[in-house]
Amino acid sequence: MTALKLSYPPDLYFLMEHQVWARVEGDGTATVGITELGIALSGEIYMCRPKRVGTAIEQAATVAVVELSKSIVAVKTPVSGTVVAVNFALEDRPFLVHQDPYGDGWIARLQLVDFSADVAALAHGDAVAPAMARHARLYGHVLEDGGDPGTSAAS
Repeated sequence: MTALKLSYPPDLYFLMEHQVWARVEGDGTATVGITELGIALSGEIYMCRPKRVGTAIEQAATVAVVELSKSIVAVKTPVSGTVVAVNFALEDRPFLVHQDPYGDGWIARLQLVDFSADVAALAHGDAVAPAMARHARLYGHVLEDGGDPGTSAAS
């Protein structure tokens, strides 16, 4: 098994099955992206193409397409909503997803439709660490830090 040291900020909501996250903003939007574990499992991203602004998307539907070394993969959204912004920086610098997945590597911002309905499928807070550890084990990895929220490879 490969040992991974990952971070997952405690303010995020995670859709474990698809290894994506949402940061709910105070203005009724959510910023979404790919988890560090999702990146570790998929490999280097060479291209990221999010859906267009104005596109309505249901939870677990495709919010972006990424090109990996040997495949093209759909990135799912952890929340339902309408795309109100995309991260244009990823057009020229897709490596931002690897370098800062929970910051500059975000993919899109969605105007939330019904977060109270979406939240039932999302892991948050104390539920994240064990869920991440289980998901990592499914793919032959263990988490070095035991899956403690807020820890980081940089710490």
